[in-house]
Amino acid sequence: MTRTGNGDIIQSMDNIYSRREIEYLPRWITPRLQAAVREHRIVVLTGARQVGKSTLLQRAEPFARWKYLTLDDYDVLRQAETAPQALWAGADQVVLDEVQKAPALLSAVKQAVDQSRKPIQFVLSGSANLLLMRQVSESLAGRAVYFVLAPMTLGETQRQPAPAILGELLQGNWPGEGSAIHGTIDFLHLLLRGWMPALLSLSGPTAWLEWWEGYVATYLERDLRQISQIDSLSDYRRVMELLALRTGQLLNQSEVARDARLSQPTVHRYVNLLEATYLLQRLSAFTASRTTRLLKSPKVYWTDPGLAIFLAGYFDVASLMAARELGAFFETWVLHHLRVLAELLTPRGRLFFWRTTAGHEVDLVVEQGQRLLAIEIKMNEVVRYADADGLRLFLKEHPKAVGGVLIYRGQAIRYLDEHILALPLSLVLGL
Repeated sequence: MTRTGNGDIIQSMDNIYSRREIEYLPRWITPRLQAAVREHRIVVLTGARQVGKSTLLQRAEPFARWKYLTLDDYDVLRQAETAPQALWAGADQVVLDEVQKAPALLSAVKQAVDQSRKPIQFVLSGSANLLLMRQVSESLAGRAVYFVLAPMTLGETQRQPAPAILGELLQGNWPGEGSAIHGTIDFLHLLLRGWMPALLSLSGPTAWLEWWEGYVATYLERDLRQISQIDSLSDYRRVMELLALRTGQLLNQSEVARDARLSQPTVHRYVNLLEATYLLQRLSAFTASRTTRLLKSPKVYWTDPGLAIFLAGYFDVASLMAARELGAFFETWVLHHLRVLAELLTPRGRLFFWRTTAGHEVDLVVEQGQRLLAIEIKMNEVVRYADADGLRLFLKEHPKAVGGVLIYRGQAIRYLDEHILALPLSLVLGL
């Protein structure tokens, strides 16, 4: 993808997904991690497998100069279980990768931080939500700050800086009307491929499918077994496939259990495991009362739309284009970018969706302290006044919100109401 002198974006599929070798691409979260290690003794970086955690910690400064140890190495794992303090002997800045493989190691980390005569710092990384692991949460309580590395964004693949648009909107700094960008984005191929870093070096759909097959197999046969005992991996995969068809929808665990021919408690456990391993995320309902948010059915979204599309059985552009779930896959992709941007805010933005009992809905509500921003996502290239009806209703019920934004695939920034803005998708993607 290249920029011409007049700001046009020209889609080059060779540049997007046919590069045989991918150089290290800086991640938007890196400055936040760098700032965190200047203030905290323990920083935790988690995220789905193959999302790029190890690469970031081995290539980005200052972590590239720290002592790096991974529990994928059998000798390191054995030492972590028998003499953990010896792992960081002589070092005062240590990266411990894949720490979910030896949760007991965290007690030694806690002791080193609390009792060491010289300051020692740790970055802990893993492919499971360490906050949900009892030994970890107890060992690191009050001592660690946590970050989640998401799959890559389109802007990151193009080496573009993280856009400030979400923070600006929340602060009430809204852009004026006008043309933001020219050209189109071949989003179907990008959705089909997915956003794990390893996919960027593959040549096309066949290679992507082979990679995703291996990814799911490794996740089921190795990664999942490290955190939980599953009676039937085929049942677990069946639940994954059913949830892939429901990305962007309200989570009805009883319905999934019926279709999978499993008990509701089993499906509930599987959903929790998918969330704990960062493949799936729940979006809670937004209400005026914080206590009632937990009483509403959440929506579910896959972390990487490419994985959802693969599990749903769409293996080429033609089938994806005809899929009834295409709009939901597109929404999942846009939500992924918005979630990344929300995580970069200080304090971090929290994401919800809004839905009335009458069925009126807003795709996303971003909350940062007392600031609220409602967001609707449309796959259309043209927007109409009526497309913002849900945003108008939300703003009527929540007049203190800064406004509403309709993200669409068009090229113009356009006001649909006094506090409702139609915003080109490119500004969210970081192009």
